[in-house]
Amino acid sequence: MFIHIGNDNVIQSKDVISIIDRNVVTSSSIMEEMMENATIRKKVFGPTDEAKSVVVTAEEIYYSSLSVSTLKKRASMISTISKLDDYSDELDDDSDELEE
Repeated sequence: MFIHIGNDNVIQSKDVISIIDRNVVTSSSIMEEMMENATIRKKVFGPTDEAKSVVVTAEEIYYSSLSVSTLKKRASMISTISKLDDYSDELDDDSDELEE
């Protein structure tokens, strides 16, 4: 499944390693170093001036104008939808049995 993380960026939910508040990133020297290294390798995307959160994947890092809680809700909805898809398959099987 995919998650729209704002700023015209859509990523696969399975690729998300972490969603971090922007303030945490700027207050941690380790996080700042990670961001600098990713920037040098041109693996950082999105506008920094509007960023409320940072989405870390295995390959890239994205600045997002959406809050951590909004992104968490979107990720949770994806998880719920995935479970509903699995359940709907069972419902389809049950309806086939009823038709017989």
